[in-house]
Amino acid sequence: MLTDYLALLLLIVGGFFFLAGTVGLLRFPDVYTRLHALTKADNLGLGFIMAGLAIQSGSWLVAGKLLVIWLLVMLAGASVAHLIARRALQRDITPWQR
Repeated sequence: MLTDYLALLLLIVGGFFFLAGTVGLLRFPDVYTRLHALTKADNLGLGFIMAGLAIQSGSWLVAGKLLVIWLLVMLAGASVAHLIARRALQRDITPWQR
């Protein structure tokens, strides 16, 4: 019973971070700050969701697979964000300044 509540809490917190990343994507002024919001918030949100799912699974094998998936998504997200930011710099898209 306690594990169900803990898993639910982790899933809700993960959903909150996904929502925060989406709000950052919509509200921030330039490509660099949007990338920052998405990569940070989504990686953290996915980590909380994977932790909640790992608790619910009850299996060490499934929890290990979820951890590997999370690590691969973090690696892919960081790589893609770097490529997008580098391409934006090559196209002379300047960072937002007040």
